[in-house]
Amino acid sequence: MLFLSHFYSELNSEPDKFYIMNIHEYQGKEILASYGVRIQRGIVANNAVEAVAAAKQLTAETGTGWHVIKAQIHAGGRGKGGGVKLAKNLQQVEEIAGQIIGMQLITPQTSAEGKKVNKVLVAEDVYYPGESETSEFYVSVLLNRATGRNMIMYSTEGGMDIEEVAEHTPHLIFTEEVDPSVGLQGFQARRIAFNLGLSGNAFKEMVKFIDALYNAYIGSDASMFEINPVLKTSDNKIMAVDAKVNIDDNALYRQPKYAEMRDIREENPIEVEAKEVGLNYVDLDGTVGCMVNGAGLAMATMDLIKYAGFEPANFLDVGGTADAKRVETAFRIILKDPNVKAILINIFGGIVRCDRVAQGVVDAYKNMGDAIKVPIIVRLQGTNAEIAKELIDNSGMPILSAVQFQEAADQVKAALS
Repeated sequence: MLFLSHFYSELNSEPDKFYIMNIHEYQGKEILASYGVRIQRGIVANNAVEAVAAAKQLTAETGTGWHVIKAQIHAGGRGKGGGVKLAKNLQQVEEIAGQIIGMQLITPQTSAEGKKVNKVLVAEDVYYPGESETSEFYVSVLLNRATGRNMIMYSTEGGMDIEEVAEHTPHLIFTEEVDPSVGLQGFQARRIAFNLGLSGNAFKEMVKFIDALYNAYIGSDASMFEINPVLKTSDNKIMAVDAKVNIDDNALYRQPKYAEMRDIREENPIEVEAKEVGLNYVDLDGTVGCMVNGAGLAMATMDLIKYAGFEPANFLDVGGTADAKRVETAFRIILKDPNVKAILINIFGGIVRCDRVAQGVVDAYKNMGDAIKVPIIVRLQGTNAEIAKELIDNSGMPILSAVQFQEAADQVKAALS
């Protein structure tokens, strides 16, 4: 799924984490099922006792004898980290669920610390013997912003790292673009089924699957649906065995039931806190904290930091207002990151006056006392920029001021050298 994430980022002007809400596999499957997509059935459990009860219920409802225990975290590659295991009896269900719940699961898509598993999905075994061999496919739906069309990406090489397929056998990855003004056409769904090498009932099932999957993507205001694998069972049914779903944050106002699916335990706690106070903040890996008004200027500021030879520690857009209270809140958010060694404030005074921002920075610095232990560089440009510079220079506070973009970058470099 790393390949798709990189591909998706290339299609968009900003990193995808800026505007998507991730949900768990079991929640993604709930959305799929509501649109008529056949799914691998499962029941979520918060502890080993609930997992055993879920396994018993699944056996009664589906007849499955074995169960798949799947960690529920917002990251792919769970199987590689020991987060997906097969249980052949109820004792194993209890043992495996007990091992997985509470563990720090490390996958290729998590940090080195991994993510704590708070729940598991107990799912039915769908790899049962039958009249034909099972087959695994890869299918995803996302928006290609370069063409303004939705795109279905698919491959016969499901159940494995799609990035490996892209690197070694790119000819096995297909795409089907859909004009949003007319929607997915029948011939397109049939072409996908044909390219996947299906025939007979499996062909018909795949056509229905693709149609329902696309409807789920549109109807849920998703920014991505990724199903890996899509399984052709031994009796020629087509179903989603996994589901990675991202919902567009900008559409949550009209999708309240999906907004309730947010699991803040899976999110960066600093980002959650910033969101609660109305700041647009994204945690990054660098050492230079950023405080900027406007997303475009924030992106340019991050580029400036990189050109200076450093890495930004965050994306932070304080919006159109930057009074002392808001600036102080932003300072406290940025300084929660122990990696921050300097803070660059870059404000363009259009609607907001630079002198008011400068006074806000000075007041916030005074209020925080010794809490600020890193260099502060303030670059103000626009309305009353010269007055703002004088305010900062005469404040008696150890704050460096700048007017030009390059001047600010040079001061960051000097402060960290």
